[in-house]
Amino acid sequence: MSQIFIVFTALTPIFILILLGYVLRRRRFVPDEAWVPVEKLTYYIFFPLLLLDNLSRANLGDLAVLPMGLALVSAILTTTLFLLLLRRHLHPDGPAFTSVFQGSVRPNTFVGLAAAAALFGKPGVTLFAIGLATVVPLVNVLCVIVLSRYGSGNGSSIRAVALGILRNPIIIGVAAGAALNLSGIGRPPLIGPVFEILGDAALPLGLLAVGAGLDLAAARSAGGAVLQSSLTKLLVVPGLTALYGAVFGVHGLTLTVAVLFNSLPAAASAYVLARQMGGDARLMAGTITLQTVLALPSIPLALLLFG
Repeated sequence: MSQIFIVFTALTPIFILILLGYVLRRRRFVPDEAWVPVEKLTYYIFFPLLLLDNLSRANLGDLAVLPMGLALVSAILTTTLFLLLLRRHLHPDGPAFTSVFQGSVRPNTFVGLAAAAALFGKPGVTLFAIGLATVVPLVNVLCVIVLSRYGSGNGSSIRAVALGILRNPIIIGVAAGAALNLSGIGRPPLIGPVFEILGDAALPLGLLAVGAGLDLAAARSAGGAVLQSSLTKLLVVPGLTALYGAVFGVHGLTLTVAVLFNSLPAAASAYVLARQMGGDARLMAGTITLQTVLALPSIPLALLLFG
């Protein structure tokens, strides 16, 4: 129990920042229109530069990159297959099913990166970046396919999905950092410290933005579908990750960060996608909110059970 208490204590400041963001938004201390540029700066500049700076300086040769990626991807694909096979029993309503699906597989990378940094420092951030490069493209493709098939809006072409992934600033940051590392250049002179300074702004601003986007009213009105996706995302997927980790020989810190990555609550971007492509946006908002609240106890539990 001491281990779970240590993890809980390390994660508490993260969720205090999320709560602060919620209070700032609710009390109108920060105007509503200010949160959009904050999120944009964090997503397009601060967050990618944080990943780029860490990866450019990491010792990637010591990491089991491929086995970790296989464990993460296998857990997501198994969950996808399970949800599709049981779709009619879980939720016959198409738009609602898309929100259950997104809530089961899409991770909140802001929360995850902050957790990896708080718990494991620079090595945790580096391993988390590997998870991002592996899971984010896959999840984006899967969610768009499911929404195109079962949502009530217009579909999205394969070309549009591919371009969206290639233009994803997080993927660009990870790819650039890995390229600098593998080329032997490492952190660029002069501009490298600037990347570090800007990257340091990613976690506090990103967490405040997560809190500002919470919708407690939607969470209260949500039904059993939210509980289905929350149980799947917060416990089943990390359990599968640990299982596949054992199969592929992932262990130690690498396994722990892989379990952490796949135990994260649903991302706010799921709400945007649900609204754009005919998903149940209200259900999605409730899912994001409930999972974010539950993540403080569920992440330490997942790490204790599976990490």
